[in-house]
Amino acid sequence: MAELPELETLRRELEKEAVGKRFKAPEVTGTKVVRHNGSKKVFQSRLEGAKVKSVDRKGRHLVTNLDNGELLVIELGAAGRLEKVAPKSTPPKGTAVVFSFTQGGQIRLVDATGGAEAFVVAHDALTAEVPVIAAGGLDPVADAVSWTSFARVLLARSAKLKTVLMDPEVVAGIGPIYSDEILWEAGLRHDRTSDSLSSQEIRRLFRALVETLHEAVKHRGTTVDDHPFVDLYGKPGGYQDELKVYAREGEPCRRCRAPIVKVRFSNKPLYFCEACQV
Repeated sequence: MAELPELETLRRELEKEAVGKRFKAPEVTGTKVVRHNGSKKVFQSRLEGAKVKSVDRKGRHLVTNLDNGELLVIELGAAGRLEKVAPKSTPPKGTAVVFSFTQGGQIRLVDATGGAEAFVVAHDALTAEVPVIAAGGLDPVADAVSWTSFARVLLARSAKLKTVLMDPEVVAGIGPIYSDEILWEAGLRHDRTSDSLSSQEIRRLFRALVETLHEAVKHRGTTVDDHPFVDLYGKPGGYQDELKVYAREGEPCRRCRAPIVKVRFSNKPLYFCEACQV
């Protein structure tokens, strides 16, 4: 599943490619991807003829603002991807929606698993129809977030730090990769409880959170074997070359040279340094 830096990369690329362009009726291959709108016909009619004003991101949702007062919302799910293509190229297996513009060019939503969604919603109905957006947590990339607001959220819980960082009601869009990287940067173990941290440790964690996410966005996200992200143009991210712990089992820690350890956490792999994360 794409995490915040990958989704922000796609948002910026969509903004570059789509703003100012007007949609033709989209081609929809099945009803599941547009289930929120009830039918392909409804989805197509609400999108056709609308011009893109801007592209935002609400947590894991890409939100396109249209000139008719509505929003096109795309949620990639576990394995969805977006790709910009020439109009006459052959759609790959798993193509769910083809978005075409009157000025030419296409953007395809491809998802072989069926978990992705695309739907149109009125601007003032977004949070009512997609309550997960209203309940979304802090977004250090999209908004200016203070360490005190982060501290309040953190101390209000009593859970393991890894769990807290991956809670979308605490921070938007963090998954296995960036939670491990943030905890390494902060020098904190994954199984420390959030309400046990000192003020200094909270500041370290907040700084690690903000710096890691911004740096990952600068490198256009992470592409590793279990996270095969490609951007709108089919190019991999570059942050995998900067990873300190994730997918580096047995390699020396870049801070203390002790070997990186891999364990299971919530039935998924977790990477950390036993020597310098306390």
